[in-house]
Amino acid sequence: PLDNEEETAAAKCTQLCLGELLSISDLECSLCIRMFFEPVTTPCGHTFCKECLERCLDHRPNCPLCKQSLREYLKAGRYSPTVLLQDIMLATFPAQLAERREMHRAEMAELSNLTKNIPIFVCTMSFPGIACPLHVFEPRYRLMIRRCQETGTRRFGMCIYENGKSFADYGCMLEIRQIELLADGRSLVDTIGRRRFRVLSRGHRDGYHTADIEYLEDRKVAGEELQELQCLHESTYRLAQRFCEHGDLASRHILMQHGPLPEKEEDIQALADGPTWCWWLISILPLDPSYQLNLFSCTSLRARLTQLQRVLAALLQQPP
Repeated sequence: PLDNEEETAAAKCTQLCLGELLSISDLECSLCIRMFFEPVTTPCGHTFCKECLERCLDHRPNCPLCKQSLREYLKAGRYSPTVLLQDIMLATFPAQLAERREMHRAEMAELSNLTKNIPIFVCTMSFPGIACPLHVFEPRYRLMIRRCQETGTRRFGMCIYENGKSFADYGCMLEIRQIELLADGRSLVDTIGRRRFRVLSRGHRDGYHTADIEYLEDRKVAGEELQELQCLHESTYRLAQRFCEHGDLASRHILMQHGPLPEKEEDIQALADGPTWCWWLISILPLDPSYQLNLFSCTSLRARLTQLQRVLAALLQQPP
């Protein structure tokens, strides 16, 4: 067996021999023209960075070079690394490989920021503590969801479209709970609403919208004001219960889809966004999105409950 010195000498010899035969350009991905990162080889024999190939398959299920169908490969949903190529890169160009890894790490760190350049899905109203199921099929959003998974944040912003702007000034952070990947690369994404935010500035990244944001928080009250707020909270919740029990057929159909009215919270000021049951109610009531957005952006729980009381009282007065 070789002793340590001989092993080191053999490794150096391999590095020199391979280094003379190969240049960095031999180890470049033909899609990003950078050194391979997590190289994967397709059934037709072409090698790309895993991320580069995934982005191509978001658009069409064919090899980017020879155009051979990769439907079955896409359906498998697994990309095994080309181990030999990784070993060759490590043996011949360790410094450049380390630099490439560092570049990827920096890109991931930039994508992980949850107030600067956060990804924005422009689609529907979503609310704190409320589930928001999504069907993701557009290439830009397939990329966006994958990045949320890879960075580990599992979060992105959801905003509705607003006339004259690319999206509304207020939105809700969504957290990915589960993803069901379909055979053609589309996915069913189960998300839940987390914090509300206000958009400070808008941007773009690789086809999808981004935003710099600040999180919203309900104003806290104390003393007599808090007692009044608790009374208002109680009476509004009772109205919500009445609405859920005696609503018309359409309302009962909504309840079957969205489940029962959530329990009343003990501490109404515990959450930055106030009681979850209010958001559940706002999400099921037949309200115009602009009115929903108005309630959503309001940071006074008192004002929100007062508006809800008016809406519920009007709906309960309607003949069934």
